Amino acid sequence: MDGLHGEPDYYLFSVYYFLFIIQPTERNYLKQIKNRIMNKIAVLIPCYNESKTIAKVVNDYKKALPEADIYVYDNNSTDGTDEIARKAGAIVKYEYRQGKGNVIRSMFRDIDADCYLMIDGDDTYPAENAREMCDLVLQKGVDMVIGDRLSSTYFQENKRPFHNFGNVLVRSLINKIFHNNVKDIMTGYRAFSRPFVKHFPVLSKGFEIETEMTIHALDKNFLLQEVPVSYRDRPAGSVSKLNTYSDGFKVIMTIFKLFRDYKPLFFFSIIATILLLIALGLFIPVFVEYLHTGLVPRYPTLIVSGFMVLLAMLLWSCGLILEVLVKKHKQLYEILLNK
Repeated sequence: MDGLHGEPDYYLFSVYYFLFIIQPTERNYLKQIKNRIMNKIAVLIPCYNESKTIAKVVNDYKKALPEADIYVYDNNSTDGTDEIARKAGAIVKYEYRQGKGNVIRSMFRDIDADCYLMIDGDDTYPAENAREMCDLVLQKGVDMVIGDRLSSTYFQENKRPFHNFGNVLVRSLINKIFHNNVKDIMTGYRAFSRPFVKHFPVLSKGFEIETEMTIHALDKNFLLQEVPVSYRDRPAGSVSKLNTYSDGFKVIMTIFKLFRDYKPLFFFSIIATILLLIALGLFIPVFVEYLHTGLVPRYPTLIVSGFMVLLAMLLWSCGLILEVLVKKHKQLYEILLNK
């Protein structure tokens, strides 16, 4: 009797398990596969003389993202990087204007995708984080996912101390100016949404491109998220194309130019304040002497002080006018994004 009474219960449990546990799980799994097929992912690899590492990089990301199209943009390489990448299965294109910024501009213009994963061709970034970064863009609507090296192994792996100092300096400057807490400003490992890529005005020509895109994302209020990644230094025989001093200077200049362009009132107010303080320092001794003697023997100093006050007022006025124009530009940019 127990067996007879137990069989219907067993069958009911089996039907319940199939309908409400197995089928939803299968549906979710099929939905994930469908989304991965429908959502086009493009892996972007800018390259200049990376023959020693490019084949491994292409193969690693083919395994991590088998559904993705992998593009290698060759930037006037002389060591056969393009042929090695093509044999590894990448789609090879060419950018003849030298500089990483020029390559990124061409990539963003030429390629259509739902998610863009940008990496370097030097095998310093692990492919294991690729899926997580792309899913954040495709499933959670993040506009820029930043592969954060500085929170993991960068300072232990990187053998160039001035690069370490430069990364910390750039991070501190940008976070202070733009009131944020981005941990890695200059990483070359990022994932982007289509709206960000197609509406990002690339102005930089060289390695300052990462700084420019980070500042643009902060200023335009794009959704950012950072993913810690394990950085590894270049393998033996692979040479960095980044010049510590000249490229570092370009990055610093880019920060100040973008500070001026994106926050003109703040930028020109700082200069105006400095000029006013200098003018005040020149004027006070002349004024004190006038109070004691009734004479103004140093007319040139007084004139210079007056001109500096006028210049400070003019700069502040310029900053105010430009601030209005920048806000208007932001409004137009938002309208463009919504089209």
